[in-house]
Amino acid sequence: MPAPQHIASVRNDRGLGTTGGLAREPDVVGLSALFSFLFAAVVLGMWLSGPTGRIAAVAICMVGVPMLVSGLRQRSERERGPR
Repeated sequence: MPAPQHIASVRNDRGLGTTGGLAREPDVVGLSALFSFLFAAVVLGMWLSGPTGRIAAVAICMVGVPMLVSGLRQRSERERGPR
């Protein structure tokens, strides 16, 4: 007769036992999506504000987008760990 298997539910912390634990870290994808949306909203507002705002919006895009991409790349390498 096979041994009974214990499957712990994700929402049931008691089923994890004494050594188990759920990591309660913020969702990286959700935070990235929120930041990207806010960044786009700010750039759009600057673009619509006039000629000076358009220059500033382009400058912010030239700096902000590469910073966002490099930050996400560093985070993914850190989370992935050594290969």
